[in-house]
Amino acid sequence: MVMLIRSHGLLPLARIPIQSHLKSSSKMALKSQKTHTMPPDKIEVFKSLEKWAAERILPLVKPIEDSWQPNDLLPDSSLSSGEFIDQVMALRDRTVELPDDYLVVLVGAMITEEALPTYQTWINKLDGVGDESGSSLTPWAIWSRSWTAEENRHGDLLKTYLYLSGRVDMQMIEKTIHYLIGAGMDLGTQNNPYMGFVYTSFQERATFVSHGNLGRLAKERGDMILARICGTIAADEKRHENAYVRIVEKLLEVDPTETMMAIANIMRHKITMPAHLMHDGQDPCLFDHFSAVAQRIGVYTTDDYANILEFLIERWKLEKLWGLTSEGQHAQEFVCGLAPRIRRLQERLDDRVSKINHKFTWIFNKELSL
Repeated sequence: MVMLIRSHGLLPLARIPIQSHLKSSSKMALKSQKTHTMPPDKIEVFKSLEKWAAERILPLVKPIEDSWQPNDLLPDSSLSSGEFIDQVMALRDRTVELPDDYLVVLVGAMITEEALPTYQTWINKLDGVGDESGSSLTPWAIWSRSWTAEENRHGDLLKTYLYLSGRVDMQMIEKTIHYLIGAGMDLGTQNNPYMGFVYTSFQERATFVSHGNLGRLAKERGDMILARICGTIAADEKRHENAYVRIVEKLLEVDPTETMMAIANIMRHKITMPAHLMHDGQDPCLFDHFSAVAQRIGVYTTDDYANILEFLIERWKLEKLWGLTSEGQHAQEFVCGLAPRIRRLQERLDDRVSKINHKFTWIFNKELSL
């Protein structure tokens, strides 16, 4: 799970300085958090859906023996030293054509994937669907562990590829991963599984789009293996998206008002990306800078954000949803009218944006346009 968007101010992000004194920053991030806000009757909704989840969600887990592994897409270290070195040199030759701005976005995507421990912790804190024992046999817990195992391959694959390329500063990248996992995240979902599954539906769609765009750009630059890597990861994200979208579809069926309000609450506060506390020890606004480059080169843009929202509105048939309370109807009206407002706002912001340059430690302090 990854993603990024700053969109020149459209989606405000928490800008908390994360120096070596992470404790004070963590306190700042935690002040407004609420936990365990779900009443028992709402938790019971998820318990009642366990049989459904076993039948409709767990089949989306791919059997391990049929799954790809990072080694399938990387130079084979089991070969003779000469053959292995030849494969590494071929990889390096291909990456020569990759521009620095592409590398920055690829690094940012990889770092976000590498913060997986934070994401599994967050999922397990959602009331009624968490893995309370660490090896629970409920369908929700089996799914979260399986999802984590599949996602774990993404960061491993991209990090090894970038390491072998020689194009990036792995010391600074590894520090950034260290800072990010230590900082955690605050998505504003509380421990609410309704909001949690709405969030993951949007987020997995976003990663499917962004990895797909990264693959397209790699192909244009002649790196067909990197294009395949990004496409392989995108396919995983699409399958995970299908799982979470199905869950929200079912929640809209059994508890439409609560689910509609959860969708509105998530969208009202914008989608806070999981790496919003990204920091390399030097740049306190690193996530904003990285996502600005992603916006500029077309990996993930405000249009993508609005497109995803429109896709989910259509998939969940939100405009046709009925049986809502008055509060649910207000939430419905807000969500269904949001995408055009996002686009109009971005158009006005784009007219006022002045381009600046910024140095990224990930590429040896080279300067890029934001």
